[in-house]
Amino acid sequence: MRLRRIRLPCALASERPQLSVIIIAYKSRDEIGPCLASIPQRLGVDGGEGDVEVLVVDNSPGDGAGEIVRSDFLWVRYLAAPGNLGFGRANNLGFAQSSGEQVLFLNPDTVSNAAALEHCVRRLQTEPGIGLISPKLVLADGSMDPACRRSIPTLWDGFCRASGLAAAFPHAKLFAGYNLTHLPVDGTYDVGAINGAFMMARREVLERVGLFDEAFFMYGDDLDLCIRVARAGYRIVYDGRVAITHLKGVSVGKDYERMARAIFDANRDVYLKHFNPRGSRFVALKYRLAFGAWKTLSLVRARLRGYRHVKPV
Repeated sequence: MRLRRIRLPCALASERPQLSVIIIAYKSRDEIGPCLASIPQRLGVDGGEGDVEVLVVDNSPGDGAGEIVRSDFLWVRYLAAPGNLGFGRANNLGFAQSSGEQVLFLNPDTVSNAAALEHCVRRLQTEPGIGLISPKLVLADGSMDPACRRSIPTLWDGFCRASGLAAAFPHAKLFAGYNLTHLPVDGTYDVGAINGAFMMARREVLERVGLFDEAFFMYGDDLDLCIRVARAGYRIVYDGRVAITHLKGVSVGKDYERMARAIFDANRDVYLKHFNPRGSRFVALKYRLAFGAWKTLSLVRARLRGYRHVKPV
């Protein structure tokens, strides 16, 4: 499959960029401008400066996002996909076109800042044990996006989240294992997983571990990558000392249900891939039943609340 390269950066750096930022656009006309405007073209880390390379892979060319990139951001490389390739596949294609020492997979509905990017780059450069890192993601209302730091949830964690116990007792470790709400939001520590909206890694780690599993079209791919990076011996780090904004959309009604079902089903498939290596029918049935119950309970709670405040992830 061929991608149509629309525009190359105005000048090619003689050395490898310090950071490559890969953004997958899908119906992102309203978000892509503020996102790109927030990304610095150079970073200053430890007294030096390094170039930032930005690539936008457009999964919905023709919706207006491409025109914005081509007219207003001449330093950004724009790649028009022949159709919606899905999150993982499009990111993998962007990665193949990039060359930075560090690589950031970034959602278009984010607003970044130099301080957060430089901080994460510095930690990757000085702490080789880190495989993936994320800052705190802050929603438009000023609250933290809980998905930016997660465990690899157990069945108990899933039950606590679906039943409301995690929300009722957010500071109790026993009930708050899914989104780790018992830990300080402004601290830094190892976690089980971070969110696909912001995932930064060294290129060599991704080349060793592998990129996104293209079997996951939209959801589950970030969790799958975190599991594989951790199993390769690297740390997954959340660093709440720096933050970016995540203008995360809030789905309601049928849109909420469709999104929720897709997320639960994708996460179920992640568990079937990683936690049933022998292909046991009993284990497969356990996870199918568990995720089915989790999904049903979460949707019931969402309906009772009028689709307010209850999110699948």
